[in-house]
Amino acid sequence: MAKKLLLVDVDCGVDDAQAIMMALAAPTVEILGITCCFGNTSLENVCKNVLRVLEVCNRTEIAVYSGASNSLLGGIKPEFAHFGTDGLGDTGESASVGLEPLQKEHAVNALVRIVNEHVGEISLVATGPLTNLALAVKLDPTLPQKLKNLYIMGGNLEGRGNRTVCAEFNFYLDPEAAQIVLNEFTCPTYIAALEFVYNNALSKEFFDNWIHQKSLKGKFMKRISTKTQLHSFGFVSYDSYAMAAAIEDDIVTDYLKFGVDVDLRGQFTRGMMILDVDDRLKKHKVFLMKTCDLEKFQRLMMAALQ
Repeated sequence: MAKKLLLVDVDCGVDDAQAIMMALAAPTVEILGITCCFGNTSLENVCKNVLRVLEVCNRTEIAVYSGASNSLLGGIKPEFAHFGTDGLGDTGESASVGLEPLQKEHAVNALVRIVNEHVGEISLVATGPLTNLALAVKLDPTLPQKLKNLYIMGGNLEGRGNRTVCAEFNFYLDPEAAQIVLNEFTCPTYIAALEFVYNNALSKEFFDNWIHQKSLKGKFMKRISTKTQLHSFGFVSYDSYAMAAAIEDDIVTDYLKFGVDVDLRGQFTRGMMILDVDDRLKKHKVFLMKTCDLEKFQRLMMAALQ
């Protein structure tokens, strides 16, 4: 059976690391490249974090590309706090990683090139701000037609945010990019929004068992998870849900299907994802993940650290 071809665009914090390790452990998947964007930490740290994850997993042959260092308008100053200032729990895991292994090609150019080399075959998984994707579609407006699928972790469904009152972290850091992607990427698009990942959280007991695996990967995850914020309702590996959906088609068991957009002007709602439930905007429909097969998801999570 031919492997699924993935391109992965990340702002590598702890949850991106978890998602990357999940994909690396999946025998049915081949990662053609990893593109980096600012978000959970600075662009330089993101690149170092990705290189460190590949080093831990003994997969340094995978090409890594440096991309956008700020939002399209450059008006938002990220606060690097959720996973520590370096994105990996301030553990120093990436402090000694050099940037020499980075490809010379810019991430946006790499996205366009690689998709054009594999027309109709690539699933693009985006787990950070969508800046690189927005720039790529402006370089090549036909890009979405050449993708097999797009998987996004971002946005929200009910107007409650985790960065502002009404906006989810990834969309808020570059609302213009999110709007461009949701409007111009007309390929089949699957979104793991904030409410979906919260409603499908894993137990704290699972988290404890998961990070105490004795493998090198398990020990690495335990070290970088010191600042992982466990919610009252459990453990949420945000980005891993989008990655899991890209790896196994049936892991998400139910979807909503609506047109969506992003608010850019509201005092409180800038960056909020808007659901067009009555089809008033006449936009193409996306698949909004609703329920997850948690048993299968847990198996992918466990395999990531083995």
